[in-house]
Amino acid sequence: MSTRSNDQGRAYEYAWMKTLYKVLRERRKTRIVDNSSLHANAKAWTLIDEKTQQTFIISAEFAIDAVLEMEPRMSENDDDELVLEFQKDGAGIKGDVRDIVVRRDNIKWEIGLSIKHNHDAVKHSRLSYKLNFGKEWFDMPCSDAYWNAVTPIFDMLKNEKDKGTKWSEITEKDEKVYVPLLQAFIDEVNRAYEKDKDMPRKMIEYLIGKKDYYKIVSRDSKRLTLIHTFNMHETLNKPSKDKDSDIIVPVVKLPTRLVALEFKPNSSNTVEMFLDNGWQLSFRIHNTSTKVEPSLKFDVQFISMPMSVLSIECKWN
Repeated sequence: MSTRSNDQGRAYEYAWMKTLYKVLRERRKTRIVDNSSLHANAKAWTLIDEKTQQTFIISAEFAIDAVLEMEPRMSENDDDELVLEFQKDGAGIKGDVRDIVVRRDNIKWEIGLSIKHNHDAVKHSRLSYKLNFGKEWFDMPCSDAYWNAVTPIFDMLKNEKDKGTKWSEITEKDEKVYVPLLQAFIDEVNRAYEKDKDMPRKMIEYLIGKKDYYKIVSRDSKRLTLIHTFNMHETLNKPSKDKDSDIIVPVVKLPTRLVALEFKPNSSNTVEMFLDNGWQLSFRIHNTSTKVEPSLKFDVQFISMPMSVLSIECKWN
């Protein structure tokens, strides 16, 4: 991610924190936790121009009512304190993709928001000469067969890196790098599924997160804020003492079967995964630097999600 894109992402998270605090403090006792992520996001906020700041605030303001309608415990005026906290940066590595956690400690209740600016990528992962993706993604170390397939490719890339080669100078990059790496990935995922039928669930939890949350995506050019509901463990959408939610958030079924994993038609850098219960994903492999490195990025996107993942459009009128 570029520095500008990273700053904008952090600034958009900060816009949400400002908007949540402004709206909720008028309804109940509310506090923002002072931590390193708050300071980093506040700094990013100061680095963007005033027009962009206004856009981000508008994006949050037009979506916050929908969030509050789904979560009556946020604005319930009880005597306790509502806490708003930015997650520390390492949380995503441990399978918690929430950027902001909203909680009330005395009733042991919390919800989370994952905040995205102008992109909907699920998770930026990697394939590299040392990354054991099987262990990281679904708790099954990659097999010797996988390492035997990918090591010669990464050795070649290491060699080219030492020579200072640029990616643009590598001929037949698709045939030499992308296709064999993706084929090794396909074979390894299929091997893992043979050994552990829980692999599809574990993989989806790794990619979308192990905790329930609302994913909020700002589409600035469309003047639109999208809210996607990920309620896999039935922790979202709880009623308050005197109010049920105005919007019912369904429980999302995680996958139980891997149906197919294959190259996208007419593509040498993307594979598609088809699971049961309505889950489909694409994995696009690509280099992120000008010069060759023995490491490649995976851009993971949903082709489709279960109908139980609500998508709410909040237009900026």
